[in-house]
Amino acid sequence: MQSFELELIEKVNVTPHIRQLAFRRRDGQPLDFVAGQFVNFFFERGDARSQRSYSIASAPHSHDRIEIAMSPVEGGLATSVFESMQPGDVLPAAGPFGRFVLRDEEPCRYVLVATGTGVTPYRSMLSELVRRVDEEAFHIEMLLGVWRREELLYAEDFLTAAEGRERFNFTACYSREAPPGDRHWEAEGYVQHRFPHLELNPERDVIYLCGNPGMVDASVEHLTEVGFNIRQLRREKYLPSRT
Repeated sequence: MQSFELELIEKVNVTPHIRQLAFRRRDGQPLDFVAGQFVNFFFERGDARSQRSYSIASAPHSHDRIEIAMSPVEGGLATSVFESMQPGDVLPAAGPFGRFVLRDEEPCRYVLVATGTGVTPYRSMLSELVRRVDEEAFHIEMLLGVWRREELLYAEDFLTAAEGRERFNFTACYSREAPPGDRHWEAEGYVQHRFPHLELNPERDVIYLCGNPGMVDASVEHLTEVGFNIRQLRREKYLPSRT
């Protein structure tokens, strides 16, 4: 773990309600992290110091560019600071943290499940996932749950990775609208409701769950009922702060 200052490079809207912020270390040093890890940002309010955690959305080899995705929270401390920042502004930070990472293991099928900004660790992992599919015969089944199609985050990156690869599948699940077209990769309902369609097998599948705590808990309940043990379920809950 290191402490450093992060300088804002760029801030863009990537969906109607999600901002992507790109940073670099002010000292010019690279951030040595493993795809799936997160950084903590520190914020001052009066005499109090608070911290917020954000998964890194960029790959470890992204030329020292550190990207995060933020879903603004009305009245939130981090939201107000991030929204007011301009390129060149800096924030204190520390990291990397976290064990929600790909491990060295025999070829298996990864079932990667996310809601909302919970997809950011998988985007960081994407180049390694593609390598494992191409070179080591891994299979990838990825499920991203959002309210509506307009809220899909980084979907194009995953669709591009899946194109032409039989062992890489991506499905977008919409909980508040029916798929507005006939695209084979879109479905209606919550992500965990797709499990029966996947012919899950505890002997070959490793499950990653990231995002809304309700989704994670419901998924764990279902998966343990069909024979998965906790070691096969890798979890990261996103708990939005209201202050």
